[in-house]
Amino acid sequence: MLNNVGPLKEETRERVLQAAAAVGYVPNALAQQFARRKSGNIGVILPFMPKVRLFSTYYFSEILSGIGETAKRCGYDLLLIFREQDGARDYANLFRTQKIDACVVLGSQDVPEERAALAELKAGDYPFCLVNQRYDEAAYATVDADHVSGSMEAVRHLLEQGCRSIAFINGPLQYSNSTDRLEGYKKALGKADIRYDQELVYVGNYSRKSGYELAERLALHIKSGSVDAIFAANDRMAIGLMQGLRESGLEAGKQYAMVGYDDSDGSSIISPQLTTVAVPFYEMGKLAAARLLDHTHTSEDEDTADSLLPVQLVIRETSIYE
Repeated sequence: MLNNVGPLKEETRERVLQAAAAVGYVPNALAQQFARRKSGNIGVILPFMPKVRLFSTYYFSEILSGIGETAKRCGYDLLLIFREQDGARDYANLFRTQKIDACVVLGSQDVPEERAALAELKAGDYPFCLVNQRYDEAAYATVDADHVSGSMEAVRHLLEQGCRSIAFINGPLQYSNSTDRLEGYKKALGKADIRYDQELVYVGNYSRKSGYELAERLALHIKSGSVDAIFAANDRMAIGLMQGLRESGLEAGKQYAMVGYDDSDGSSIISPQLTTVAVPFYEMGKLAAARLLDHTHTSEDEDTADSLLPVQLVIRETSIYE
């Protein structure tokens, strides 16, 4: 009754409220949530990646900070749920067991298990939002950045520096942002009448190590003159690649030009400083949570609308030849 749940005569309600006030009763928050069938939690589904310090990575820390700010403002707590690569993906059960009231999905991949889990959420009319992942044929609420234009801007900048053989280090194509970056890379080359060469496209896994491991192969191309610039799909791979190329006697901004992506903290700390594309991950997290929790937030296309945030090229030392 103190939660205003269930039918009750007004006279009885008033007597109970007066008695509660007389003894100084304070309602238990957990009991209130249970009575209202609400958990007070917004779930954040994250990939479990062994040996990866997830919370120290710029991408996840920025998005989580944005989600957390909006959750706090709206009176919610965060519940982090780690999704193992080969484990069950019963996201709907989190709602059925009243662990969460809404959820944000990070690191979603275009694989059958993930598609099935998201389709179940949609069929059950559970509130959820994807961040930095898109399924074009499915009407899911999504917050993303304009990675096509970001990649085009990065490659266009390298072309303006006189580069003509631009290698591309992409991430796995299970991520829509990887396919977007590849599309932008192709479009920028096409506008410059440069033929797209599949041999100049490499794939890492967005880790620094995967960039480093490509250095030996790319060093040969740079020294032979068949590659004069590199565009990496995130800063971690770019920094790892720069480290490996330096061990081969090649320095960004001297023997080759380099552009990364994300504008992570490391991009401005390393030497030479990394030219990159700034992505508003913090704002993406805030917006995703607001679409689920903030009832004052509205969207022109209601809950299934895509929110596409702009990105910006940040020019530093690695793309400017001395």
